[in-house]
Amino acid sequence: MKRLRRHTLAAAISLAVCIPGIALAQEAAEQEAKTLDSVTVTGSRIKRADVEGQVPVQTLSREDIERTGLTSIGEVLQRITASGSGFNRTRNASGNDGFPPDGGGTGAGSTTVNLRHLGTKRVLVLVDGQRWVNESSASGVGAAVDLNTIPLAIVERIEVLEDGASSLYGSDAIAGVVNIITRRSFEGAQVTVNYGEYTPGDGESKSIDIAWGGSSDRASWFVGASYHDQDEIASRDRERTRVPVFGTGLALGSSRVPGGRFVFQDPRNGVVYDLVTDPTLNDPTYTPGLPACTPGADRPDGFRCWLGSRDAFNYAPYNLLLTPNERAGLFGQFRFDLSPDVSWYARALVNRRESLNQAAPEPIDLGPGAGSPFTANLVIPANHPFNPFGIQLDSSTIRTIRRRPIEGGPRLFEQEVDTTYVGTGIEGTFGVGNRTWFWDVNAAYGRNEAEQENRGSYNARNIALALGDPAVCASTPGCTPLDIFGYNTITPAMLAWISPVFRDESENELSLATANLSGDLFDLPAGALSFATGYEYRKYEGSYRPDPQTVRGEYNGVPSLPTQGSYDVNEVFVELNIPLMANSGWGKKLDLNLAGRYSDYSTFGGEFVPKIGLRWQLADEFLLRSTYAEGFRAPSIGELFGQATRFDADITDPCLISVNGDPPTAPRANCAALGVPAGARQFDPQIGVETGGNRNLEPERSRSFSAGFVWTPSVLEDSAIARRVDIEGTFYRHTIEGAIQAQAPQTQLDLCTQTLDPRFCSGIVRNPTTGQIESFANYLGNFDSIRTDGWDIDVFWLLPEMAIGDLSITWQNTIVGSYEAVGPDGSRQPLEVGRLVSDPVTRAIPRWTSNATLEWKRNNWSAAWTVRHTSELVEDCGDAAGFPICRNNPGPNQNRLGSTTYHDVQVGYRVDWMRGLQLLVGMNNVFEKEPPVCLSCNLNSFDGSTYDLPGGGFWYVRADLRF
Repeated sequence: MKRLRRHTLAAAISLAVCIPGIALAQEAAEQEAKTLDSVTVTGSRIKRADVEGQVPVQTLSREDIERTGLTSIGEVLQRITASGSGFNRTRNASGNDGFPPDGGGTGAGSTTVNLRHLGTKRVLVLVDGQRWVNESSASGVGAAVDLNTIPLAIVERIEVLEDGASSLYGSDAIAGVVNIITRRSFEGAQVTVNYGEYTPGDGESKSIDIAWGGSSDRASWFVGASYHDQDEIASRDRERTRVPVFGTGLALGSSRVPGGRFVFQDPRNGVVYDLVTDPTLNDPTYTPGLPACTPGADRPDGFRCWLGSRDAFNYAPYNLLLTPNERAGLFGQFRFDLSPDVSWYARALVNRRESLNQAAPEPIDLGPGAGSPFTANLVIPANHPFNPFGIQLDSSTIRTIRRRPIEGGPRLFEQEVDTTYVGTGIEGTFGVGNRTWFWDVNAAYGRNEAEQENRGSYNARNIALALGDPAVCASTPGCTPLDIFGYNTITPAMLAWISPVFRDESENELSLATANLSGDLFDLPAGALSFATGYEYRKYEGSYRPDPQTVRGEYNGVPSLPTQGSYDVNEVFVELNIPLMANSGWGKKLDLNLAGRYSDYSTFGGEFVPKIGLRWQLADEFLLRSTYAEGFRAPSIGELFGQATRFDADITDPCLISVNGDPPTAPRANCAALGVPAGARQFDPQIGVETGGNRNLEPERSRSFSAGFVWTPSVLEDSAIARRVDIEGTFYRHTIEGAIQAQAPQTQLDLCTQTLDPRFCSGIVRNPTTGQIESFANYLGNFDSIRTDGWDIDVFWLLPEMAIGDLSITWQNTIVGSYEAVGPDGSRQPLEVGRLVSDPVTRAIPRWTSNATLEWKRNNWSAAWTVRHTSELVEDCGDAAGFPICRNNPGPNQNRLGSTTYHDVQVGYRVDWMRGLQLLVGMNNVFEKEPPVCLSCNLNSFDGSTYDLPGGGFWYVRADLRF
């Protein structure tokens, strides 16, 4: 696996070298020292080597990336210990979750990074120090970068700043910064071929990367091409994912069944029927009077009473456990020395991603509470040719009608996402006295556009016409009367009328221009006072264009409306590094770093954020460092301009008998006041939640603090047990005020039923007859606060030289001390340390995550063994509370997800042929450890952003040829 390290400045001071990202060989460190004097380290704008170490930075080299066996930059970053939940290949989102509150869409097929569990939209992604365009998901305007838009072939290394950095980089850097450094100095060519699959023999992954570069006296160039193809794995292919919730059979299956469920009141006798189609017409297990029918109800021919879990539909086999993903990218950059002091560069990228998500056949809901006005208010006349009940079915008689037309097959969501980027700039140096100043002027443009085709969904208007007055249908071109009353009753002609192809589009654009200047101003007694300053202009433009049928309200699935918006920002910044002391009784060196940034947004005005840092080198082997920073994040286009959309949340209604028969938990008097009749049962745990943007949003404001040490104990250097040991520790604390998010729907509903407070209840509307929730408003706002803190503890140990070869150990840990999100009303949100929640997406915060790698090298051989550990989590069991799979540990209705440890191995051999042929073979999760069962996760009974896939390990081979 990867070996990541936080920059070890003590070694840089004592040895005059910088330890490269866990390639601890001395010759590599010496090579880095030769070039460090003129580079900018992520976390500072000043081009000097001796400011490195001011803030905690992890560096991931290309070798570290290759050691993971992964072929996505995003999935590699999701494995660092400071990373939280984010989209990846396991996220089969389209058609299942709907639209998240921030207007960003489902991010289908993308991979994102989430630092400190503060959310992907609070992480700034840079490429060569410049911002990268955000994703567009064809279902919204995203506020995070899809790392699948950056081909692996172009990456030299990745630097991860785990500290608030709005003063240096502007908005979005509240949780940290990911800076992807592209390959620049490259001579010759390289071809890398990868193949891998999961041990059951599925999920095949293939990729090829090609790199070519060269240089002349005044020019250098690099071209990288990458192709990757990941096959799907269906949920039905793993025992753990073949049912909706593992360990509950079909008890928590869907009440939307292939033959239809019909709950209606017959006006002739007042009887309320709850019927399903009898697939055999003579069900041998049916005994008259045995099912829980309404007393006195007759059973029409071909129907019988609903028997709960026995009749529930198993939608799981239609879903995907691993989504297919095909990517192709091409990147090139060219640099030319206009003079000895001035260089010009140009770079460009094109990238195409094709991905697919799949969901169970789309259900058709009719009657009050249905998703569309066409289906909520439809009328099925008594004379309809397929109406078997002899009465008119309308909003006064229908309680709910639910039919899952498996005749139309699963829903398929196919995405095509194109990313283009062009950038150019001039950079150089000039002398000021005997000092050298650095300058650069840059411009760049990025665009991410997505198209999505949705097949297998339905047009609600056409459904209503096909179920309505037969004369109206006959006079409408193409209309074919629809038969939903039975199994396999929907013919191809009926499907042709109700099931068109829906096409959605979205795009994000980023235009930017920057100018920077840095250097040394003058000497102080302890050294030179250094500075950096600059100006940056950015313009963001984004749009989401759903299919015209959806805009007209005809889409039978999750509705959405278009989004269109733009804003721009002008910024200036300054950074100073002030040496306060050098070579005194107080230590070797004490530096003060000050930074500030003023931003003027077209959407809300101006904002200034400062940062202060101290770096105290007490001795060659020991360094202390601390930072305090204020930051902000401007609302994204989706958060500001997104119109009303919906997502489906798994919610247990405290006023209703649960799906599996548990009694209501809310006070009966309160539920009666809300219009819930006694004995009402919840039809389905999935409730549509309406959400959307808010043009009155204010920016989030944050405070970040970190304090830590870097220690290279000299007593262990070149000792009997080590050549060198580096130990780093960092305490962090982030506080966000006015955080932009929507209240957790389950929390809002619980507070409503417990307090009847209009602040919680005003957006929740129930059916006056059944008590079911028909609409649930849950819009974005500026929450009161999010607070989190914790520790990073890392150890890097290079063992003494031995006859068996060189051995090194890397051990990295993140321990989250606390995480708390509190609404403006004082209500506590459910996400906290040691918990997993799934509302509307799965998020988990383990208290302890740890990665440890033992690496061995001898001559042309190499090997690595990596251990990845995640501590235990707790979730609410929800509707699985009454089943043995819910452990009721540590308390009632709670499930403990035990701690999980994965083992990865890799063996490599270098063939001295041409310029080198490197062969690698490895396996992730070599002992095929199963992830813990998740009872609250939306799909597949496991959290794919925290754990490896169930049902086997992943083996791979790689060949890398340089010539």
